[in-house]
Amino acid sequence: MQRFGIIGYFGAITNFAGKTLTIAELEARKLHHDFTEVLTRAVQPALWLVIFGEVMATVRAIPTGNLTYMDFMAPGILAQSVLFIAIFYGIAIIWERDLGIVHKFLATPTPRSALVLGKALSAGERGLAQAVIVYALAFALGVHLSWNIISLAIVLVIVVLGSALFSTFSLIIACLVKTRERFMGIGQILTMPLFFASNAIYPISIMPSYLQVVSQINPLTYEADALRALMIVNGPTVYGVPSDILFLLAATALNVAIAAKLYPRVAF
Repeated sequence: MQRFGIIGYFGAITNFAGKTLTIAELEARKLHHDFTEVLTRAVQPALWLVIFGEVMATVRAIPTGNLTYMDFMAPGILAQSVLFIAIFYGIAIIWERDLGIVHKFLATPTPRSALVLGKALSAGERGLAQAVIVYALAFALGVHLSWNIISLAIVLVIVVLGSALFSTFSLIIACLVKTRERFMGIGQILTMPLFFASNAIYPISIMPSYLQVVSQINPLTYEADALRALMIVNGPTVYGVPSDILFLLAATALNVAIAAKLYPRVAF
């Protein structure tokens, strides 16, 4: 009996994973059919690195320890790029509702959590495209990148985690507001506070005390901290990469659970 119970449990996990990957593959096709989206998304990190980064590097007013400012900033810009892409991911759900696609998904026996997680994984593919762009720009600008294969692999995991976290957060917003206009307004309101209340472009130590508290519960802080430790040669970390990943995993799991609960509401 115990053996059959284990087999049944394994089969349920395999079935769930298969449905999740199917949803992710369906979503990823959209990117493959319109690859120009990747090119247009390259503009924002290029502006931040080439213009803002180069200018601030000459000011020398931001304490970055043994790192140059460009070395400090490049991982933060990757984290920012992931945020800016994923935070507006939920608008696609509203479009799908208007086209009747959400109703078709809800009529299938696919678990709601698999629907949400599949969409989160597809957002990770867009995040990986941003990682390639930021790495190329950073290399061209002379950033001291670490090419350790293990570090690169963990960077990819963190980028996918960050994309999943913010895309599921975006999905939660879409389920609550239900209209494109309100969603875009809320998304624009949230992106800048999340970005500037993190350690993406300056260390937490120079923030006012109240902003330091906000930063310590901001997922973008932990994503940028882990990326800085892994992307840069002798990159520093405030919390430690394992702690950063654990925080991102916990936040993503919480978002997936909430979004799965709310997902049917977007259809009405």
